[in-house]
Amino acid sequence: MSGETLFLVEKCAHCVSWYSLATGERLHSLRLPDFPHEFVVDHEQKYAYVGHYGVETSGHVGPGGSSLLQVDLRARTLVRSIELYPFNRIHGLQMDGQGRLYALSEEKAVLLVLERPAVDTAPQRAVPSGGLKSHLFALAQDGQSAYCMNLLSHTVTKLRPWDPLSPTLACQPGQKPEGCCLSGDERTLFVTNRWSNTLVAIDTRTMRVVRSAPSRDDATRIYRTRDGRLIVTNYGDRSLSIVDPDTLAETGYVKTGARAIALSLHPRQPLAYVSLDDDRIGVLDLASIRFIRYLDTQREPDVSQVLLPRA
Repeated sequence: MSGETLFLVEKCAHCVSWYSLATGERLHSLRLPDFPHEFVVDHEQKYAYVGHYGVETSGHVGPGGSSLLQVDLRARTLVRSIELYPFNRIHGLQMDGQGRLYALSEEKAVLLVLERPAVDTAPQRAVPSGGLKSHLFALAQDGQSAYCMNLLSHTVTKLRPWDPLSPTLACQPGQKPEGCCLSGDERTLFVTNRWSNTLVAIDTRTMRVVRSAPSRDDATRIYRTRDGRLIVTNYGDRSLSIVDPDTLAETGYVKTGARAIALSLHPRQPLAYVSLDDDRIGVLDLASIRFIRYLDTQREPDVSQVLLPRA
C-alpha cells in the first residue's frame, strides 16, 4: 500500500482530505464550501469533481449549493468552482467511459451533463429525472442510460440523456429507494428501499422488479465487488450485509458499531473502506468479512476513493 492514498470527503469538516493507506496519517486537507457530499474522479485520476450539496442531509431544509468543485488530486488544490445555478443541491455524480460528467440536482430533479468537465464552464444538456427529490443514480458505461433514485416520489426512473425525445420509464420498487448499482452486464439494477426494508433487482430493459428480498433495518447504499457480490450498508442495523446477486440472499454479515455512511472498494485488493459516523474509516477484509484496522478521520467521513501512485 506504499504510496496509495484514500481521497475522502469529510462532510461536516467541510473539506476533502488525503490519507496514507500505509500509515493512516492524514496527509492534507482542502477546505471547501460547507457540506460537500458526493464526488467522482476522472479516469486519469487527475481531477475530482465534488458536488456542493450545501446542507447536511437530504432531510435538512434550505436551497443548498449549486456548483461543482474541481480539485487537482496531485497538487491537492481547488482549481475552480463550476456554477450550475439554478440547479441546486448537487448530489449524485458519475462519469461515463468517454469521460463525460453527469451531475444530479436533487432540488430540481434534473440530470446535468458536462461533455468536457476539465474545461466546460456550464452544462451542455439537462434532462428531467421524471421523479421528485432525485438523490443518486446509476449510469451505464456508455452514458446512454441513467437510473435515478427519487426519494420523495418513491420511484426509480430510466433516462436516456442523449436521446431527449425518448420516454422516461419508471417503476416503484418500494418506499424511499436510495442505494443503487448495476450488474456487470448492466442488465440488472440493484436497489435498496430504506422505508420498506427491501432489496430489489430490476430488469433494466423493462424497468420491472424481477426479484425482491427483505433487508436489514434501513439499508441505504449498495455496491458491487469485483467478484460480483453485493455489499449493503444497513444504517439502522449498524451493519453490513454481503448479498448474493442471483438470489438477494444474505451470505455474510458484520456489525459496524457506528452507522456506515458509504464505502469504497480497493481497485486491486479484496478490501473495502467503510466510512463510519463515529469519525473513522473501517478497513474490511472481503475474504474474511471482518474489520482488520481503522483510520481516524475528521467529522463525518463520507464518500471515498483509493488513489494509486503514479507510474
